[in-house]
Amino acid sequence: MPHTYIGTAGWQYKDWNGKFYPPKLKQPNLQFYAQFFDTVEINSSFYGHVKPKIAEGWCKLVEEVNPKFVFTAKLNRAFTHSPIAVIESTSAASIKPGNNDEADAKAGLDVLAAQRRLGALLMQFPISFKNTEENREYLSSLAGRFNEYPLVVEVRHSTWDDPTVLSSFSQMGIGFCNIDQPLLGKALAPSQIALGRVGYVRLHGRNYQQWFEHERPHDRYNYLYSPDELEKWARRIEHVSGQAETTFVISNNHFESKAAVSSLQLKSMLTGNGVTAPESLQVAYPEALKGFVQSEDFQLK
Repeated sequence: MPHTYIGTAGWQYKDWNGKFYPPKLKQPNLQFYAQFFDTVEINSSFYGHVKPKIAEGWCKLVEEVNPKFVFTAKLNRAFTHSPIAVIESTSAASIKPGNNDEADAKAGLDVLAAQRRLGALLMQFPISFKNTEENREYLSSLAGRFNEYPLVVEVRHSTWDDPTVLSSFSQMGIGFCNIDQPLLGKALAPSQIALGRVGYVRLHGRNYQQWFEHERPHDRYNYLYSPDELEKWARRIEHVSGQAETTFVISNNHFESKAAVSSLQLKSMLTGNGVTAPESLQVAYPEALKGFVQSEDFQLK
């Protein structure tokens, strides 16, 4: 039977303290998180390789509270971004992984995969990575290097919206990441594409004002979806999950726990049931969660 996992991009955010995480925890806590969601997208793997012992520890933590919990992970940026992506466009020519990056990336991923905790590996490219022959060849080569894992590709430039390209992804066994992002310039529009066994959806928020110009990196993710906006995505998710064996729905609007709010709302919409939410999150976002949280669990303060 198809299964849909809903969660957030990352869980280790300091600005979640006192909102998603109760004040008594003092710091982000994976076991607490896993009581409310069945998946999380490992965000730290994009910035640095996950050490095997760390990955093993994560697996043990979730096993204790949620045995069905599954991770997804972002492939390290050495394989998907120019080293100076802030000032240089990313392309096959500008991506320069080091000699040890592949082995270091796989060391942690292999631990997750061996324990059947790795649901997907996301190859996330920036909007500057366009659909060119060289870039398609690079993507194909990259997929070959990591084909022991369930792969998903996220591209953000509209030139990738091409049936021939999508067909090539399918032939390579690569899933497609459907994204919600500010539609600026040549940004790829929302879609409901399922290729192969794994379906994937990522919601980045719609903070048009700060998407490309922001004082702090996390400012661009400061966006709380409205129920109407999420309802449209719920219908797309149903379409994707109807074609894929497993679908992952990841909210990346992580500023001050807003991703957790969006994911809980979507979980309620897709199941038709009220959900359980941390009391601290209900206090922080009472109006947003009202009607989505189980009535006996909802406390307005």
